[in-house]
Amino acid sequence: MFKQGKGYTHLLKKIRKEGKKMKYVYGPVPSRRLGKSLGVSPIPPKTCSYSCVYCQLGRTDRFQIKREDFYPKEEIFREIEEVMKKSEPDYITFAGDGEPTLCKSLGWLIRKCKEKFSVPAAVITNSSLLFMPDVRKDLLDADVVLPSLDAGSESTFKKINRPYKGISFEKMVNGILKLREDYNGKIWIEVMLVKNLNDSDKALTEIKSCLEKINPDQVYINVPIRPPAESWALPPNPERIIAAHQILGQIKEIINVEVGDFGLSEFKNAEEAIMEISQRHPLREEQAKKIEEYFHENVIELLISSGKIVRVGYRNKKFLVVNR
Repeated sequence: MFKQGKGYTHLLKKIRKEGKKMKYVYGPVPSRRLGKSLGVSPIPPKTCSYSCVYCQLGRTDRFQIKREDFYPKEEIFREIEEVMKKSEPDYITFAGDGEPTLCKSLGWLIRKCKEKFSVPAAVITNSSLLFMPDVRKDLLDADVVLPSLDAGSESTFKKINRPYKGISFEKMVNGILKLREDYNGKIWIEVMLVKNLNDSDKALTEIKSCLEKINPDQVYINVPIRPPAESWALPPNPERIIAAHQILGQIKEIINVEVGDFGLSEFKNAEEAIMEISQRHPLREEQAKKIEEYFHENVIELLISSGKIVRVGYRNKKFLVVNR
């Protein structure tokens, strides 16, 4: 098991000390839903309102629901502008290393992107703060909002998402329902299935009941494909994924690994690219090897032997993650 957060904060301090600019923008990275996605992280690492058992970035370090401007919004947008000069993504995606709606200036950033670029804006959210009117207002200019809905009851919600105190299942679902009323863009719900947590007929039927009320434009089911925060958070058995199709109805699967290249032009060398990308997007070893090929370098084994990254086995695949 690995933990994301404190080590990355120390890395950012080191980057500042060495005179390198801090990164808010990453990619474009290949996304199974959004194609070439230029990611924007307007919040500090592992700052979130949930501590989901399946999170690929580990357990939450900074647990909160108070919205704030963690970084100057102008600085974030300047970096978006800089990267967009040499990138042609399918989406500008506000996601980050935790919950992006915690950023108080999210709406401003979305509007600036819409004014400046002819690229659709997407927001990936865990749905926890959608009960707040100011959060829903901030999302109105986005082209696509991708909320999570992993449970259909309070008990399952607490087990799988482990929310911040004060966020109830009812409050979370009502937030999604209000967004559906206010918002004219597309809503793509993602359901993350975890073995023995939300893959029973009862749990799936409860989720279906919520989906019928929300009436999203699309529903995706996903399973943990990268090493999760909790080692026991495993994908369901194939027969339970089939059951999810039967119970939930018209859904799309995103359970296969993503394919495509990462935006590498902003990096000086393979080590920098592997270290920075893997902070937010744990790399399969074959993806890291493609980065080596791009730079004509061999650094993976050196990074492992030096202790900077570790090789983690998960679901018969090897991943490279930053050593915590």
